[in-house]
Amino acid sequence: MSDLKLGNPAVVGLAGFGMTTFVLQCHNLGWCGIAPVLWLGLCFGGTAQLIAGLMEMRTGNNFGFCAFTGYGAFWISLCLMIIFGKNPTLVASYPTLAFNANDLGFYLVAWTLFTFILFIASMKHHATLAFIFLTLLLGFIGLDIKEFTGSALAGTFAAYDLLICAFSALYLMAVAVYAESGIALPVGEPWIKDKAQTEEALAASKATA
Repeated sequence: MSDLKLGNPAVVGLAGFGMTTFVLQCHNLGWCGIAPVLWLGLCFGGTAQLIAGLMEMRTGNNFGFCAFTGYGAFWISLCLMIIFGKNPTLVASYPTLAFNANDLGFYLVAWTLFTFILFIASMKHHATLAFIFLTLLLGFIGLDIKEFTGSALAGTFAAYDLLICAFSALYLMAVAVYAESGIALPVGEPWIKDKAQTEEALAASKATA
């Protein structure tokens, strides 16, 4: 059992996150309806990503455990909020299920704070991961502004920014998938390096000079 090779849960987590984020922005830009967002969000972006996060716990990766489990729960809860909170029949019977733009705004602010914490940690990993969380953070901020002020410009900015975030997540998924086939895609240096990493980089640059 000790020689059992485990798969990398990140390939599923990143795919679920990237694909659902992509489809949601297509909806926000008026390119498609809400139905594909709900189905994809519940099944892949939500459930599959949540499972991937729980599998990351087994590998000892706290960052992946927190991120994939958290955003998996985000997609499930968002879809359920839309399904039940926007259903007039259910809301009439259960008024507490209803939510308005102000409620959604505070919901998004909570996830903005969550994303900010992970963004700080992502900068210690590599540039691609840091860029994913930077665009995700900016996207949440844009959505916050849209919900609280009604700014269409902020919503459009958030949508295009999160499309970039989605493609970046899918790229990082490809990095992990292709690595097993011997195809190495670049991910970039960490944005924040500790002393040991800096010294190692300097040594490598001198060796190649």
